[in-house]
Amino acid sequence: MMPISTSVRRIFSQCRILGSGSQRITLNESEIFSLLHVSLRDLAWRSEDFGFPNLPTQFPSMSYYQIPLDWFIAQKVFPSNSELLNYFAQMVKNDPDFGLYFHNLCSLHKRRLKYQRILSTQPKPNMDQIGPRSLLEYGITDAKFLFSWMVWRKWIFDVDNRSAQETGYLFEPVLASCLGGESISASKSPVKRLDENGNPTNNGRQIDCYLGDSDLAYELKLRVTIAASGQGRFGEEMSFPLECKAAKLTPILLVLDPTPSARLSELSEAFIDSGGHVFIGDDAWNHMEQQAGAIMSVFLEKYIRPPLASMSNLEESALESIHLSWSQDSILLKTSNARYEILRSEDAI
Repeated sequence: MMPISTSVRRIFSQCRILGSGSQRITLNESEIFSLLHVSLRDLAWRSEDFGFPNLPTQFPSMSYYQIPLDWFIAQKVFPSNSELLNYFAQMVKNDPDFGLYFHNLCSLHKRRLKYQRILSTQPKPNMDQIGPRSLLEYGITDAKFLFSWMVWRKWIFDVDNRSAQETGYLFEPVLASCLGGESISASKSPVKRLDENGNPTNNGRQIDCYLGDSDLAYELKLRVTIAASGQGRFGEEMSFPLECKAAKLTPILLVLDPTPSARLSELSEAFIDSGGHVFIGDDAWNHMEQQAGAIMSVFLEKYIRPPLASMSNLEESALESIHLSWSQDSILLKTSNARYEILRSEDAI
């Protein structure tokens, strides 16, 4: 086997593990083997060029998102962990960006696995949590119906909050890595808040994507709407480019959805006035792909853009009627032509 650097070993270890304790997700050899094959297929690389064994079972779909999670653990024959590390090292040697590609794919896969665990274990709300809320609607409708309505909406609220949390850990860091940078917390940020006199303070500003070698600070957004000002955050967003300029960084606003709004125009002007740049819609995607390079631009096109585009295209369509049912073993969501069953863990209440 070829000598393997510490950095490659570290990336491979990070690909396998998410979290710690009872919340830990660890990808087994079958899953790593399968995901390596998915990556090779995405990039049109031949497995035989690396001596990499073929899959015992073929891909059930050409789209990763259409492959059942169970398929990834169903391979009966796969290399050992040390052999997988050696194959991974060969692929990284072929192109260093492969390490980042595979890391991002594993990050996506682990978060999807974790969210399925959340859906299967999130407890049903109890009366201590929701009972007093009945005062607002009691008597308006049947009591049993009101009870079901309160339980469903609280459980949906809880799992949606967890979804937002898990997406936050995934979405911006993945985009930042594709741009060649990293997310920076406020405590470690070179961008400092300014006082009323325009002088830097000791309080830092979180940066969605920071490229230290290029002195660039990105603000990444799905879209900018009027709602931002209603949440009291728009003043914060407007101050960011000025604070970047004070830190001698070039601020860049990158907005994926081109939907126009007065706030988007105002925010764009603030970035430009501070010596920054603005990329919106297709220009934003094109900029990311140019920054990402040949390999990571494939990741953007296969894993990030399609779900966002699909959901955006459906935004103005009429909502389907969804039937929800709760049994001891599962939660079933149905429409007239689709169903989604969430298997419940025995540990869930």
